[in-house]
Amino acid sequence: MHQSKGRIIADGMMAGLLGGLVIALWFLIFDAANGHPLQTPGLLAAALLHGSRTPVTLNGTAWTLVSEYTLAHFAVFAVLGAIGALLIDGAERHPELFGTLLIFTIAFEVFFIALIMLAGPAAAAAMPWWKIIAGNLMATAGMLGFFLWRQPVLARNIMGQWTGVVREGVVSGVIGGVIVAVWFLIYDIATGHPFHTPALLGAIVFNALHRPESVSVTTAVVLGYTVLHFFAFIMFGIASSILMVASEREPVLALGELILFVWFELCFVAFVTFLDITAVEEIGWWNIIGGNILALAAIIAYFEHGHPRIVRRIIDRWEGLRDEAATQHSQAR
Repeated sequence: MHQSKGRIIADGMMAGLLGGLVIALWFLIFDAANGHPLQTPGLLAAALLHGSRTPVTLNGTAWTLVSEYTLAHFAVFAVLGAIGALLIDGAERHPELFGTLLIFTIAFEVFFIALIMLAGPAAAAAMPWWKIIAGNLMATAGMLGFFLWRQPVLARNIMGQWTGVVREGVVSGVIGGVIVAVWFLIYDIATGHPFHTPALLGAIVFNALHRPESVSVTTAVVLGYTVLHFFAFIMFGIASSILMVASEREPVLALGELILFVWFELCFVAFVTFLDITAVEEIGWWNIIGGNILALAAIIAYFEHGHPRIVRRIIDRWEGLRDEAATQHSQAR
C-alpha cells in the first residue's frame, strides 16, 4: 500500500533529525578526543552565522553560539531528510531519479566542505576533510536505514532481495567488529594495558599522535575509534554479503571475497602506517592479522548459517567448472 506524501515527508524529517544527531555526536566525540568539546559547532556558528573567523572559547557567548548552530543544524537536516525521502519515493515509480538522489548526496558533501572552507582557517584546522566525509557518510547511512525501516514496503519495492542482503551485511560487519575488538581487548588485558590499542589508534587518528609510548586511555578517544572501527566493518560486511550472494550464481566471484579481505587488511595497515609506522610495530603485525582472520572466519560462519551449505555449493560449482573445462579440453584434442 502506497503511503501518503505527508507520511513520507514526516518519516524523512525524522530520518534527517537522526542523521543530524549522528553527525553532531561524531563532532562531539572528535572534539572531546582533541580536548576541545563543542569546538566544531562553536566555530561554525561564529563563522557562518556571525561572520567571525577567529577561534572561540567555551564561555557564555560560545554556549549561545553552540545553541544557535545546533538549531540551524537540525533544521537543515530535517529539510534534507524530507527532500531525500521524496526523491526515494519518486524513484520507486521513476528509476531515473536514483541518479538525482546520488547527485543530491554528493552535492551535500561538497556543500558542507565548502562551508568549512568559507568558515576560515580555524574551522578548517579543527575539521579535516576526512572527518567531514566520515561524519556525513555515517549520517547518510543512518538516515537511509531509518527511513527504509519506517517504510518497509517502499524498501522492498525499491531494493527487492537486496534488503535482506544489506541486513545480513550489517549483522556480519557487527560480528566481525566485535571479534576484532574482543581480540585486542584480551591482548591489552594480557599485557596489563586495557584499551591501549583503541586508545593508541584513536590518538593517531584524532590527535595525530606520533609517540605511542605517551598515549593515555580516555573515553572520548576510545569511543571515537570504536565508532570508526564498527562503521568500517559494517561497510566491509555489506560488501562481503553482496559478493557472497553473487558467488552463489557465479563461483568465480568467490575470489572477490578473498581480494576484498586482503584489500581491507592492506588499507587498514597502510592508513595506520601512513600516520605512524611505530604504531603498527607496537600493536604487532601478527596481532592485526590474527584478529582480522578470526573476524573473517566468524563472518563466513554467519553466512554459512544463514545460507546452509553456501560454501559447499560454491566449492561444488568450482569443481563443476573445472570438470567442464577438462572435458572441453579433451574433446578439443
